[in-house]
Amino acid sequence: MIRNLAAQERIPGVQKAAILLVLLGEEISAELLRQLDLKEVQTIAKEVAQLGPISEEVAQRVLQECYDMRLARDYLVKGGLDYAEKLLIKAYGPDRGRQLVEQLARTLGAELTSLESLRRFDPQQLARLLHKEHPQTIALVLSHLSASQAAALLASLPPELRADVALRMAKLDQISPEVVQKIGAVIGQKMRALGEVSRETYGGVQAVAEILNQLDVNTSKDILEKIEEVNAGLAEEIRNLMFVFEDLLLLSQEAIREILARVDRRLLTIALKGTSDKLKEHIMSCMSQRGAEMLREDMEALGPVKIREVEAAQQQIIAVVRQLEAEGVISLRGSVGEQYVV
Repeated sequence: MIRNLAAQERIPGVQKAAILLVLLGEEISAELLRQLDLKEVQTIAKEVAQLGPISEEVAQRVLQECYDMRLARDYLVKGGLDYAEKLLIKAYGPDRGRQLVEQLARTLGAELTSLESLRRFDPQQLARLLHKEHPQTIALVLSHLSASQAAALLASLPPELRADVALRMAKLDQISPEVVQKIGAVIGQKMRALGEVSRETYGGVQAVAEILNQLDVNTSKDILEKIEEVNAGLAEEIRNLMFVFEDLLLLSQEAIREILARVDRRLLTIALKGTSDKLKEHIMSCMSQRGAEMLREDMEALGPVKIREVEAAQQQIIAVVRQLEAEGVISLRGSVGEQYVV
């Protein structure tokens, strides 16, 4: 049934979503709908079909509420619910500010239904929340984050805790929904992220290898050494799945040329700073004579470079290597695991 909406009428959430999609236009709405499951799409599509003319007052009201809630969520991510409440009250006044906080708190319980939702939070904020939790709890949370987020969180933990957490994460396999719910309950009071998820495989050796690849060389080396003290076999499995910059030595000339085609020369110049002569020669042997000469000149003219800048450049090139592997352009099979002195 098609009906008009009064400006002062309470608008249900599904109708707000339908109105917002209409206001955003076909292209943006289509992109948003692709991120929903089929049932949600069908529900919203039904509401869109039943919408009557949207008055300017109703349109402004829905857009304003959408903006307000987005602002509230940004505050929440940056500093938690208390921080969000403080800034919202300052921005909108006591009544409207508290109303937005209450609305946000109500929706969080429905939206944050798994530990994957923690990806929207800053790793430093998560670290402050989790640093006193049991290492097994931290390991499970890490397994639900992206590699870069997990690396940032792991690096922020006390050194004596890092290896324990990484070891536990490497050993994670199938986790029952009951266990995930218990872990979610530990952090649910602050993040409202109760974990009602199906039985899936979390963590594991590959996940730990990806995280360690994101860390600086010294931190990842320290964690691996401590894992090796406890479980040498597991440490070797992790090491075999890691790809470090010096492993470029093990790649064919064809693979190196594919990598060089996607890497900026200045980035390569910085990344090669302080690496072995053998690696430099291997890289240059895959270039034209003129290209190799220009690279040598660039390296000589570069001067001192901070270690973190070199490592950052190397990580960017490793990311290119991983991308090429994912595309099937090159293969790293049998290329990792050997250790070199940088």
